[in-house]
Amino acid sequence: MSEKQTLGFQAEVSQLLQLMIHSLYSNKEIFLRELISNASDASDKLRFEAINDASLFENDSELQIKVSFDKAARTLTISDNGIGMTRDDAVNHLGTIAKSGTKEFFSKLSGDQQKDAAMIGQFGVGFYSGFIVADKMTVESRRAGTAPSEGVRWESAGAGDFSVEQITKEDRGTSITLHLREGEDDFLSSWKLKSIIRTYSDHISLPILMQKEEWDDEKKEQVLKDELETVNQASALWARSKSDITPEQYTEFYKHISHDYTAPLTHTHNRVEGRSEYTQLLYIPSRAPFDMWDRNKRGGIKLYVKRVFIMDDAEQLMPVYLRFVKGIIDSNDLPLNVSREILQESRDIKAIREGSTKRVLGMLEDLANAEGDEAESKKEKFASFWKEFGQVLKEGIGEDAANKDRIAALLRFASTHNDTDAQTVSLADYIARAKEGQDKIYYVTADSFAAAKNSPHLEIFRKKGVEVLLLTDRVDEWMLSFLTAFEGKDLVSVAKGDLDLGKLEDEAEKKQHEETETQFKDLVEKMKVALIDKAKDVRITFRLTDSPACLVADENELSGNLVRMLKAAGQAAPEAKPILEVNPDHPLVQRLKYEEAKFNDWSHILFDQAVLAEGGALDDPSNFVKRLNEMLLNVSN
Repeated sequence: MSEKQTLGFQAEVSQLLQLMIHSLYSNKEIFLRELISNASDASDKLRFEAINDASLFENDSELQIKVSFDKAARTLTISDNGIGMTRDDAVNHLGTIAKSGTKEFFSKLSGDQQKDAAMIGQFGVGFYSGFIVADKMTVESRRAGTAPSEGVRWESAGAGDFSVEQITKEDRGTSITLHLREGEDDFLSSWKLKSIIRTYSDHISLPILMQKEEWDDEKKEQVLKDELETVNQASALWARSKSDITPEQYTEFYKHISHDYTAPLTHTHNRVEGRSEYTQLLYIPSRAPFDMWDRNKRGGIKLYVKRVFIMDDAEQLMPVYLRFVKGIIDSNDLPLNVSREILQESRDIKAIREGSTKRVLGMLEDLANAEGDEAESKKEKFASFWKEFGQVLKEGIGEDAANKDRIAALLRFASTHNDTDAQTVSLADYIARAKEGQDKIYYVTADSFAAAKNSPHLEIFRKKGVEVLLLTDRVDEWMLSFLTAFEGKDLVSVAKGDLDLGKLEDEAEKKQHEETETQFKDLVEKMKVALIDKAKDVRITFRLTDSPACLVADENELSGNLVRMLKAAGQAAPEAKPILEVNPDHPLVQRLKYEEAKFNDWSHILFDQAVLAEGGALDDPSNFVKRLNEMLLNVSN
């Protein structure tokens, strides 16, 4: 026997425990769902490991979960005969939160106890929810395959530390005993516990056992018997007929597999037959997890084979851009001892992934294009989905060529039509509103909505009443390198290449433009010389109505916004000089035609102003200020 040892919690766990203990949690009973869910996971893991080593069952292959209570001691115990823990497992799993996004999670806590407690579900730290009702938790465990003398007892009062000691435990698995706080006697009632289990854990595929209770005429009260009874249905929910499952059961199952406390937006449940036979139960969450932007994050799909749990994070079953999807896939075709290597190479897995991807996109299309009585509610759900996961879905444009058109139809953008930062405009909406003769979809990219909305490149489009998409997400520039057209119309940046309005410009306008270019030819040549180190070219533009000048990138070069993003990310961006376009109708440009002494200074000021107008940073801000001050003094004199 090793001595009892006291260890400190990881800082984040201490914070979490304080939140749990002082939480005004509106639904305390969820702690039981979380602990039963963990017990179910432990049994799944044992079943999987025993595929290759049957001795782990230790002559006890009937996996089950027991819930019991002791009124006199005021304790509630949840025990399982699953995989169990070693001493190191107990220290690592119960003393630290080994999950990416931990710091982000704690940075979001606001101090509003009810709101903070509601966020715990997004983070998936169910074990600690026991401290909502208990002032002390005792865990006794032994890992399958180890000697009885290698059991471990973990204990904590939810303060800054916990104790661990070695014990003898004959049975493998884990038992968690909650020492209930004052006022929590509701959880010492057989009726209450059975009611909670049937509400929240009926879908668990293992039997959840409790002592039978019968009325005793002599004592005039309910008495516990030695006989155990199964409280839940104990059959895999996804294997049951859809008509036998209530919406509430679907929701509780989602909460079980995702450790999310909020209901999902929508789900799909199908049995697929054909080349590959499998059942899929897939959910779209209503809120993004904290590690959404970690592209190395494992997927949210649990893989079962013939109802035997195989792995928790089968990322090969869903493309990376759908990493927010949670659910179960149960295959009839894969071998039980399937490994990650087989998953990567298997034709069946490819078929499952393709089928599941199409099913998820179908779910989203059902929300986005809803008609009839439920149209408003479904479209609201899609708007909610887009707010949480839209930027992730955009990754699919470059990653999933087979479904690119379907994904493109689901995209939503802000635009000059609404003049708000709400991303509600689809490409189909844009085309439906396009001007007669308009054969392009116009967009502008920027690092903020304000910069996009006020871009000088939009001036001619506003004047002609032509809608422009305002793209400000970091993923947009990358996405646009793959999304070049939609329904036969090219996507064109208003800040790249020559402005070509096609049929939106009449012959008279074109003729007038040619005459103006001739009149300003000498000015343009002088500016090219003055700005030879800064500008690739200088030319007259008719895209501006209010601003004196703007910068554009050459047709085949990176936009200014993308160059800035690459530099901000510490990546090398190819050095390419922009093209300066000047507005011949602006008083500053017209004055420049007759300027001699300060021509170079004025040219540089116009260039630097154009850099600032598109959200860029000046290479030499002090020189710009000095030049501008001199000009202001000259004007005032």
